[in-house]
Amino acid sequence: MDEQINYNLTQLSTWKRIFFMLVFAAIGGLVRMLLWAVIILQVASTLLTGKANVNILNFGRSLSTYTYHILLFLTFNTEIMPFPFSDWNMTAELQQPESKTK
Repeated sequence: MDEQINYNLTQLSTWKRIFFMLVFAAIGGLVRMLLWAVIILQVASTLLTGKANVNILNFGRSLSTYTYHILLFLTFNTEIMPFPFSDWNMTAELQQPESKTK
């Protein structure tokens, strides 16, 4: 048992993963603050114009999906690191609503 723990502790890949998890946890905190700004802008836009701003909607969806990617990485559900270590289009692909066929 102790040998397994020692082996796990000496794996460079584990320490790299932990480092990137800390980096993405910090990025996730910044993105969450930015999402609050988007929320406030969308509320202001709705109060002033009576409808949601499409540009803010799209940006908010993009940031929400990016947060989802970060959380997948942090919870070990994927080994693919989010942007900037992977393509932003990976985020955009998840944004597209599924087409419903009848």
